Amino acid sequence: MSIDAREIQEARVVAKEVLTLLGEVDRHLKSARNWGFYDMLGGGLLSSWIKHGKIDKAEALLRRVASKLQRLQKELSDVYVGLGPQVSISGFERFMDIAFDNIISDWMVQSKIHDSLAQVARVRAEVEQVLRTLDRLEREYGN
Repeated sequence: MSIDAREIQEARVVAKEVLTLLGEVDRHLKSARNWGFYDMLGGGLLSSWIKHGKIDKAEALLRRVASKLQRLQKELSDVYVGLGPQVSISGFERFMDIAFDNIISDWMVQSKIHDSLAQVARVRAEVEQVLRTLDRLEREYGN
């Protein structure tokens, strides 16, 4: 098996970029979650708008994460990293949360945010494992 040190380094750079983006996603989702708690306690229309703004930012970042993960998979064709998490708040749920700002719609959105945070943590763990594998390969093959 021939391992190219440059390929390992390129993969490492992409993996670190993914981790940085995942950190940003995590920050926006946690902020959305916090605004969601406030919303559930009667925060009103403004807190719903802010919460969904944070979710929108997280969704945009997740598209970048997915693109970087595809590039990482290309660099490491023998190491599988699943395509990134998705924050999926349907248009109807978003409409319900803002228009009928109530505890049920707020709870539905909070549940989606919670699920997305768990998926981000899972992908982060997988990418960290990829970095450990790259380190091991460099040590084993003296690159």
